[in-house]
Amino acid sequence: MEETDLIYDWNASGDVDWSSVKVDLNDETLRDGLQSPSAIDPDLEAKKRLLHLMADLGIVAADIGLPGAGPRAVESVRALAREIAEQKLPIVPNCAARTVIADVKPIVEISQEVGIPIEAATFIGSSPIRQYAEDWTLHRMLKVSEEAVTFAVSEGLPVMYVTEDTTRARPETLKALYGNAIQWGARRLCLADTVGHAIPSGVRRLVKFIRDEVIAPSGEDVKLDWHGHRDRGMGVINCLAAIEAGVDRVHATALGVGERVGNAEMDLLIVNLRLLGAHKHDVSALREYCELAASTIGVPLPANYPVMGRDAFRTGTGVHAAAIIKARRKGDTWLADRVYSSVPAASFGARQRIDISPVSGLSNVRWWLAEHGYDPTDEELCKRLFEAAKGADRVLSDEECHRLVSNTSGANPGSTA
Repeated sequence: MEETDLIYDWNASGDVDWSSVKVDLNDETLRDGLQSPSAIDPDLEAKKRLLHLMADLGIVAADIGLPGAGPRAVESVRALAREIAEQKLPIVPNCAARTVIADVKPIVEISQEVGIPIEAATFIGSSPIRQYAEDWTLHRMLKVSEEAVTFAVSEGLPVMYVTEDTTRARPETLKALYGNAIQWGARRLCLADTVGHAIPSGVRRLVKFIRDEVIAPSGEDVKLDWHGHRDRGMGVINCLAAIEAGVDRVHATALGVGERVGNAEMDLLIVNLRLLGAHKHDVSALREYCELAASTIGVPLPANYPVMGRDAFRTGTGVHAAAIIKARRKGDTWLADRVYSSVPAASFGARQRIDISPVSGLSNVRWWLAEHGYDPTDEELCKRLFEAAKGADRVLSDEECHRLVSNTSGANPGSTA
């Protein structure tokens, strides 16, 4: 049967043809990600490996640091920029910088030393609450922004002008800041949901406002980015809303690491764009990307984390397992991967796993026995495992199941792989 005969896709009946969507990805793992209060700053070899994995995944841009933070940051940015240049990685580097010349200068120096353009992501707070806390006037914000942007442009750097807390800023403030930034030479604007305030409808309204009221009247070819945090758990969904509204590039980090509870999850964004048909690049490196970030940055990978978590394609439930087993018995991996999952395990280097738990049926037990080299028709074995599961308070581990089998009279253990 055809896929459309088996799955009716409400996602495909909206206003967006995702298969024709063109959007770039900017990876913030090595800058905003490392600002997580729980993060470990990885060694340079791990950072370089992450850059290569980004390239393998079709991520076309990466924030490689904030060199204005000090000598360690400068050393890291220089090494990463050199890695991109020498290895000819298809990644456009950018660096964060406050709107002060002192932050922009090291980007200029590294760019000239290494011999590749590095986009200066100059940022300043824009919301009234931030202005009040900092005692900033709009006049002062425009003045320091002009100094930083014009300096970067005069030194040959491409500029992305970022307003922090854009999603809580007044329209007239955004028009003044962004409109002037374009006049000063910035050719990319970034909308930042710095504290994860936005919901999807707000994202769409904001993107439309900036495109219609700022970029279009300028007459310039200006690109628009979205940078979102997940304080309300809206990271990925707000990225999708921004893409629907027409941004050119979205920012995210590996496993969502970042300030406070983090940024949009790059891995989950790629998964969703892939399943929607918008990301056509090979994604076989996604698991290594996530595992390397988890191990070197110290980001926990929970068992129930989507796609990459230990439980993502695992079930001990009788009804679920029975459906998967029936699909497998039809000799159809495609069907088994989708009958109880919206994410096909095989597409992301995994497989469906059936365990034995208190809510399992006999089909779980027989499948586990067959998978581990035992006789699934042995009624004594089936009964022992089934009764043990019903008396347990959790899923039985493979080790427990093997031990139960070995203690059953006449059992013939097979492979324990």
